[in-house]
Amino acid sequence: MATIDRQATTLALAHALSAAERGLSVIPLSRTKLPALRSPHRDDPTAPLCHGECGRFGHGVYDASIDPIRIRELFAAAPWATGYGIACGLDPHHLIGVDLDTKSGTDSSAALRELALRHLFTIPETVVVLTPSGGRHVWLCGPPDVVVPNSAGRLAPGIDIRGAGGYLVGPGSRTEHGAYSTAPGTAHLAPAACPPSLLHLLLPPPRTGRHAGPASAGQHGQGLVQFVLAAHEGQRNTRLFWASCRAYENGLGPDLTEALVEAAIHTGLTEREARSTITSASRMTRHRP
Repeated sequence: MATIDRQATTLALAHALSAAERGLSVIPLSRTKLPALRSPHRDDPTAPLCHGECGRFGHGVYDASIDPIRIRELFAAAPWATGYGIACGLDPHHLIGVDLDTKSGTDSSAALRELALRHLFTIPETVVVLTPSGGRHVWLCGPPDVVVPNSAGRLAPGIDIRGAGGYLVGPGSRTEHGAYSTAPGTAHLAPAACPPSLLHLLLPPPRTGRHAGPASAGQHGQGLVQFVLAAHEGQRNTRLFWASCRAYENGLGPDLTEALVEAAIHTGLTEREARSTITSASRMTRHRP
């Protein structure tokens, strides 16, 4: 049974509520940095994929909220929580976390500086969170119609990216390794916009194998449509954009546009919003719809 540190839980809740006031969606975390609430479906291997549609807590970042009442309910259900996570990729900030690790034996800060010189971008003044291990989390904002995926070491050794579906440990959290805190002079800042050149590096490279047979292409296209249909509020545009990019990269864009529009409308977007997002994806991948 988890040990309850009521003071740490009270402080974590206070910090989480403060973050929510800034538009950051939060969830309670345990001392291990994992979501404090376990999945209600963990003992049912036949349960369908659920992102909270069941109405219960325990769905990780899908529980994340800026609603103070819901946040208090989440922490009341997890009295052993000593920290909080901030969901990335959600409105209004579309947060991207650049995690500069020190445990890999590489100088991740130097690697980021080298990337900046090579690709001609500068990291703007923004929120920086210091980790107990000596690492740093650099907070950036992405465009609302771009899905940045999570990655580990893809950008450079020791640099992990927290994007859509991921979360960052919030400052003020306490873990089994120590406390997270904002770097001096950055606590008052808002997350800065991600430089376009860096954003390009964070997006997945175009897929190869565009000459797959019709059956394979059809299956892939249906998978992209299902990916859009599975979106919930707060993810609809980002999922549609990601699926549209993959469709154009694989030569399916023109053939899949109407199916993607229909799927997006089913999730609650208007036809105009859906077509605008698909057009943005076609431009990003240098195609015309």
